[in-house]
Amino acid sequence: MTTSTVTAPAPSAARPKAAAPGPRGLRRRLAQWGFVAPAVVFMLLFFGYPLVRNVVMSFQHYTPKTFFTGEAPFNGVDNWSHVFKDALFGKALWHTLVFTAGSLLGQFCIGLALAVFFNRRFPLGGALRSLILLPWLVPMVVSGIVWRRILDQDTGVLNTFFDTIGLGGHTPWLTSPHMALLSVIVVNIWIGIPFNMVILYGGLQEIPREMYEAASLDGASAWRTFRSITLPMLRPVITVVLVLGFMSTVKILDLILALTDGGPANATQTLGTLTYQNSFVQLDFGAGAVVGNVLILISAVFAVFYLRANRTEGK
Repeated sequence: MTTSTVTAPAPSAARPKAAAPGPRGLRRRLAQWGFVAPAVVFMLLFFGYPLVRNVVMSFQHYTPKTFFTGEAPFNGVDNWSHVFKDALFGKALWHTLVFTAGSLLGQFCIGLALAVFFNRRFPLGGALRSLILLPWLVPMVVSGIVWRRILDQDTGVLNTFFDTIGLGGHTPWLTSPHMALLSVIVVNIWIGIPFNMVILYGGLQEIPREMYEAASLDGASAWRTFRSITLPMLRPVITVVLVLGFMSTVKILDLILALTDGGPANATQTLGTLTYQNSFVQLDFGAGAVVGNVLILISAVFAVFYLRANRTEGK
């Protein structure tokens, strides 16, 4: 009978304590911080300081005289109370929400449809994509001025065309309080479609073709393929498009100034235009800072909650 002996495993040796970083590790750490330092300094100077200064200004009585005397007495929450009690602030907040939601919905849906359309190869597809990019390349103010001429009630091209085909050509696109906000939303959708299309088109190019071939072999319909493959695979890109679109739309100013200047009867007044009016027209810099801080807070809350919700869905 053969007996076997089992050798007990040797006790694991105690782990040596981590040695203190030597000169080489210190130089590497300093080199890492050296690469990061320019970006940190840039962010602090051009983003951090203006943000802190804007918050401080919202609690001061800041007037044009302050630029000469340097005196901006602290007035507590008087600026905040004045802004929140103003009926125009509530109207501007509502217009901002409607304008942002309508613009994002239109830009995203049309941009996604065009991205799916151009995802198929066909003659002159590249040339057509280049032409669609033109609204995005034109400066916002130029687009606003051109569309103001197009939508003019008396001499605009759009009303002239409708009058020619017998549909009536006297619609007050920009001069009616009931039509102005919708007209501005449509113009902003036209401007933002190319950005959405380009980003979503790039995301579609990254989806493996094998997945579509497998779905086709399984007999999946076009809508089922789009819902089960395209949308889930595009989710990270959709997040980027919506977040960037929200950040650029919620604070828009130049387009509205070029089209309506916040009118008629404050029908297109948003938080962005209200900040401009308070600060540079009425010269009430404290009230302008308050509205600007509200805009920053709305953008930050949207970004945090949307990104967190998307991360949770991904898990």
